[in-house]
Amino acid sequence: MRRDYHKWYSSRLNRDMELLAYGHAGMPVLVFPSSRGRFYEYEDAGMIHAIWQQIEWGRVQLFCVDSVDSESWYNRGIHPHDRVMRHNAYEGYILYEVLPLIRGINGGGQICTTGCSFGAYHALNFALRHPDVVSTCVAMSGSYDMRSFMDGYYDMDFYFNNPVDYLPNMNDGWFLEHYRRMRIVLAAGDHDICLGANFQMAHIFGVKQIPHWMDVWTGGEKHDWPLWQRMAVKFFS
Repeated sequence: MRRDYHKWYSSRLNRDMELLAYGHAGMPVLVFPSSRGRFYEYEDAGMIHAIWQQIEWGRVQLFCVDSVDSESWYNRGIHPHDRVMRHNAYEGYILYEVLPLIRGINGGGQICTTGCSFGAYHALNFALRHPDVVSTCVAMSGSYDMRSFMDGYYDMDFYFNNPVDYLPNMNDGWFLEHYRRMRIVLAAGDHDICLGANFQMAHIFGVKQIPHWMDVWTGGEKHDWPLWQRMAVKFFS
């Protein structure tokens, strides 16, 4: 399996950023790590091994990025507004630095976003904010209400990064048309701490008449990597 390491200085984040790319061809998949996770988390957690055949056969090509969660949502040492601004800078890094790299390597047009736990929030929020570049989103065991990170503070910059707030009010035909063409997967275990959050998000999609797949895994499935490994096999086969 081809495995390539990339590192460069991001002018948008004012720091070095790293990522790992796996595979040589196929659907380009942008992988967000879980809470404060690193670019090598997907490999360390057994996710790459779980779908190695799909990667080796050229069905998918994965691009696993680093996070700045410790500098944004989890940074209690700065004002909540500044947390959102750091997140927006991270989004700019993804949009204007990582996506050109993906296109240069893969040559494809639209991408798939995915992530587990907090990475699922990143994957879905990015997809909803940029549906012109994302055609598929596979969100595993995510939670999509970020108010617990804001210490009671609220502004419009936060609003447009909180899917449970902005999606119910979305009436822009361009966005809705793109959402309705997108393949959206919400997956969670029946004993998952984020199961309720997924039902909430699925309900919002339903009210907005946005097609989606709410996939609940039964049998005592919990919020952990063994579940997500099996989900990856299912959704990326």
